[in-house]
Amino acid sequence: MCDREMLLASPLTKLHLKFTAANRHLRPMRIADVCAFYTPAGGGVRTYVEAKLRAAPRFGHEMIVIAPGERHEVIKRGPGAVLVTIPSPRLPLDSRYRYFDDERALHSVLDAWQPDHVEASSPWWSATMVGRWQGAASRSLVMHADPLAAYAYRWLGGFVSTDRIDRMFGWFWRHLRGLGRMFDTVVCANAHLAERLRQGGVDNSETVRMGVEGGLFSPSLRSAALREQALSALGLEADATLLLGIGRFSAEKRWEMVLRAVADAARKRNVGMLLVGDGPRRQKLEAIAARSCRVAVLPRIDDRDELARLLASADALVHGCEAETFCMVAAEARASGVPLIVPDRGAAIDQLVPGAGKVYRAASEVSLKRTIGRFIDRGPELQRAAAARTSRVRTMDEHFAELFARYEILAQQRIVQPALADFAVGDSARELALARSALLGS
Repeated sequence: MCDREMLLASPLTKLHLKFTAANRHLRPMRIADVCAFYTPAGGGVRTYVEAKLRAAPRFGHEMIVIAPGERHEVIKRGPGAVLVTIPSPRLPLDSRYRYFDDERALHSVLDAWQPDHVEASSPWWSATMVGRWQGAASRSLVMHADPLAAYAYRWLGGFVSTDRIDRMFGWFWRHLRGLGRMFDTVVCANAHLAERLRQGGVDNSETVRMGVEGGLFSPSLRSAALREQALSALGLEADATLLLGIGRFSAEKRWEMVLRAVADAARKRNVGMLLVGDGPRRQKLEAIAARSCRVAVLPRIDDRDELARLLASADALVHGCEAETFCMVAAEARASGVPLIVPDRGAAIDQLVPGAGKVYRAASEVSLKRTIGRFIDRGPELQRAAAARTSRVRTMDEHFAELFARYEILAQQRIVQPALADFAVGDSARELALARSALLGS
């Protein structure tokens, strides 16, 4: 253990040198992910973060995920993988989530771990906090959310042009451009979002496509028995069409629209749908399902193997959200050999392959209902065969290989200097640094 007098004299620098340098060839980078969207009850972001914690050590890096939580905790998730939580208040609109509200505490954690590269995963206040941290690490803003598409375009898009909405929300574009200047790069999972950000003045936007968990999703997992069981629960025979929806039950996902469209289509067609997930709109969704025996709302499935079997056993995945930055579940469906019924905007359409699904007009319940009918008329089995032939998709490991390689370059050629902060960090960094060294076995 290090000398306490030395620790108190210069705790952060000396701990970093003492515990890291000797093993640097084993851990080329220490990456900190300041992940405002992480919660154990989350959806795609949680899946992504859990995969990152597993992947980083395989690539020789340390991964420190810093998330808002109920209390301060430092949890070892495996060799070179740590989850750190900072006490944070609950998000009023969705109590499963919390948000960073203590910039000093966040900076203290970053000081304690002394990362070589820092990610911020929310384009809101926590990204500004990361940008103002005075450490020397390179930085990336990873766009796990597209607030303009999720909110402004969704609220106003039915009667106001996108260009006009952008002008109305000029303050947010100024905020994004300011973040772009604070970070070395702004990482997007799809080229459309990266190009839209560049057009809006965020010149350092780039695309690093995501992937799915390798070896988990496959057309071979399709189970006729599971499919028939699901259809039977909906009062349907095996010759019916089984649709599946998976995701967080929040307004931007448009699940109410999806359930109503399926229930309406089921008046004249042999079709039913299971919706799997959780979130603040569960009661509203269950109320819709209660009015139709052809749709059902199920709890979130945490067992990934069970989820993969159910996904492969569906006849199509239906998605309602046009604001996805990647749409993990659509990529997982494609890897499972399952056709897609998706909106004509957003990242879900990136996973659609010719002959294996249909596109409907985003935010239109009528268009979705008609598209479900066209999908059934074309033949679900024919489209599933086309999907199975093109089920090879980019894996998470391929994504992380590209992402970490990019970070290594950024760490060597640090471009952006940290913005000035107006306060000094607290002394809690010493405790965090000691916890760091103990957990990583340095």
